[in-house]
Amino acid sequence: MHHSLLLILGLLFSIFLLVMLAQRIKIAYPIFLVIAGLGISFVPGVPHMSLDPEIIFLIFLPPLLYEAAWYTSWTDFWKWKRPIALLAFGLVFFTSTIVAYFTSSFIPGFTIALGFLLGGIVSPPDAVAAATVLKGMGVPKRLMTILEGESLVNDASSLIVFKFALLAVITGTFSMQEATGQFFLVAGMGIVVGLVGAHIMYFIHRFLPTTPAIDAALTVMTPYILFLAAEQFHFSGVMAVVTGGLFISWRSHEIFQTGSTRLNMLGVWTTMIFVMNALVFVLIGLELPEIVAALGKYSVWQGIKYGAIVSLIVILLRFLWVFPSAHIPRWFSSKARQDPSPGWKGPLVISWAGMRGVVSLATALSIPLYLDDKGTVFPERNLIIFITFVVIFITLVFQGLTLPFIIKLIKLKEIDNLVPEEEQQTGIQLILDNTALQLVNDKYSSDINDNELITFYKSNLESDINLANKRLESLECDETEHQEIEKYHHVLLDIYSIQRKELFRMRKEKLFSDEEIRKAELQLDLNELKITGAGH
Repeated sequence: MHHSLLLILGLLFSIFLLVMLAQRIKIAYPIFLVIAGLGISFVPGVPHMSLDPEIIFLIFLPPLLYEAAWYTSWTDFWKWKRPIALLAFGLVFFTSTIVAYFTSSFIPGFTIALGFLLGGIVSPPDAVAAATVLKGMGVPKRLMTILEGESLVNDASSLIVFKFALLAVITGTFSMQEATGQFFLVAGMGIVVGLVGAHIMYFIHRFLPTTPAIDAALTVMTPYILFLAAEQFHFSGVMAVVTGGLFISWRSHEIFQTGSTRLNMLGVWTTMIFVMNALVFVLIGLELPEIVAALGKYSVWQGIKYGAIVSLIVILLRFLWVFPSAHIPRWFSSKARQDPSPGWKGPLVISWAGMRGVVSLATALSIPLYLDDKGTVFPERNLIIFITFVVIFITLVFQGLTLPFIIKLIKLKEIDNLVPEEEQQTGIQLILDNTALQLVNDKYSSDINDNELITFYKSNLESDINLANKRLESLECDETEHQEIEKYHHVLLDIYSIQRKELFRMRKEKLFSDEEIRKAELQLDLNELKITGAGH
């Protein structure tokens, strides 16, 4: 027990060091962790890892999907529902079908059913990898919304393809009509379970006397409850989690009404998701020796050759699907033509961002060892797992490392008429400050002259409103006024830094209680977030 705990702690510590190194050399950490895990696995004395697919699905998948759904804008998701659906459903089925027929023709012993099994495994791109690679690259909002929306839904569609293909391999029969009907039933009822479960959790958060700690704990439990409830009835747990996450995120302003609750949740989820993502990607690399050892009658080079061919197929198919689906609907829909044309740059980035990841590996590992109770070995299981690993490695490393260069090379720019973020933030704050000032003048006018604190607050509001108006004007004015705002922010951040040192001195000299010093520190953090932005 102690040895296992020490091994886990050592692995986590190593992962954190690797993530810091990845940030220093400016490589997206999922790519770096997969390569590092692969390298570590060949170090003598390092124990081989064997991932239990049930652990991957149950422990990692629900919270990762829930967090992605939480930060997805329902408004943007619905606006771009057509390209999202074409990628999440159409491209998954297209990829699965082509992979099925190609692999059954060039891999000895591969049947159409096994081809569909592999196709369902390698068809969904990984959201975390793409988002991490594209972070800070100035990618247009439309592209990020489409990629994030695709990743929310394509896991469900690919897993459903996988399950039907698995059933076909085991039973030896397959009916397209029955499979299509079952697909809509499984996905649709998964959505129903997600909505029902989300309404229950909404009621608990909204009307029961919870605390910030209980709220945070409940949000961690929610994706697991939704996933298990749907899977218990043989519906799509993925669709349940995604639907529930979108619903609760949309109603979060009604549920979590205090700043302490939201800040507590932010800390819990940021840390948990980071650790999960980092751990999963390094485990992919550490898993390779186990996969190679189980390859059986196929040589490593044969497996690499098949994996490279499948990788080339899935990369090309994404190009063949994305470019027509980006432009053809505009020929038939006047509503689609109201938005600016995506041109060729946007589809190019979306096509090249199809990196595979943990869901593909976990799905491959979930293939059973035996076809039946008599001990009949599942055909080509080890080869399918190895091909999946090669596809993940090639798409993640090759596409992931080259994607930033492609974005810089084509000089990708925003094509939609969006209000700049800074202008939106300033506009929001201006409305809030005007609301506060109006309330003070209307409801507390008699207290302004009698209460120095309220007078001071009103004066601050008026100052903030004047500053916000000036900032909005400066967004359309010359560079000098931009520099004034930047200098003002620089001064404030420098002041906050010195104030933090003073708080540390007060704590060290025990001038005030730790509790009050922490409150003052939190206020400094909130003031700083007004300038730097909380981000995600």
